[in-house]
Amino acid sequence: MPAPSADPHDGHTMDKAMPDPSPGPLMETPPPAAAGSGPPRAADAIWGAEAMAASREALRREHGDFPVFWLQGDRVEAQVRDGGNTYLWDIQGYYGGPTQRLWFKSEGEGTFGAKPEEAEVQALYAKAIAPFWDVQAGVRQDFAGPDTTHALIGIQGLAPYRFEVDAALFLSHRGDLTARIEAELDQRITQRLILQPRIEANLAAQGVPELGIGAGIDRIEIGARLRYEIAREFAPYVGIEQAWRTGTSADFARLRGEDPSTTSLIAGIRFWF
Repeated sequence: MPAPSADPHDGHTMDKAMPDPSPGPLMETPPPAAAGSGPPRAADAIWGAEAMAASREALRREHGDFPVFWLQGDRVEAQVRDGGNTYLWDIQGYYGGPTQRLWFKSEGEGTFGAKPEEAEVQALYAKAIAPFWDVQAGVRQDFAGPDTTHALIGIQGLAPYRFEVDAALFLSHRGDLTARIEAELDQRITQRLILQPRIEANLAAQGVPELGIGAGIDRIEIGARLRYEIAREFAPYVGIEQAWRTGTSADFARLRGEDPSTTSLIAGIRFWF
């Protein structure tokens, strides 16, 4: 008798196709031709419309159609720059369901040891107009500097390639029309380390001297923040940001003794619950 082979594959034909462990689409039974041709509320005829209405409402709630509360401190940070170190907050949250929500937003900044130089609060109603996109409308109140009330309409959502976009038009009680566009992108380096490039542009249809705003592009900010998620809900970060005031807005800044171009080193925290 021949000696047994040491090769465990000896005697096997390797060129034979292995059988498919699960049937493919061609082997599946197609649905009958009458499938889907019945009335859309066929169960009503058996259980009654009232009973089925309650069941459908419960189904909607079980699959996410219920109100929730969410709050996020997107940017709560200190900025180190020439001419004075500053603090900044950018907080937002909402209460509502997947298609209709009440939003709250607040932004502001100032120099340490002094009152905020800019501070605003927004109250908004939002309605979903497409997957990942809400249209928002409401009011904005500025508290630092001259008190100014704005009506606003905007859009917020997730653009292709996962850019988070927030854009709004503001009409003040004096008739001044301004706009703000923000976009940021989370680039995940590891499961906990995330790099977030960010850009913001502020624009004005006309000059607003009492607010130090010139017509056209008022201010542009470009920066990047590197955060580490100690937990998903809490992440310290560091970063760098470059800001420019342009045109007449730059002239207003010089008159106030400010540099229209500033570079800031950043340290802050990002949290949500």
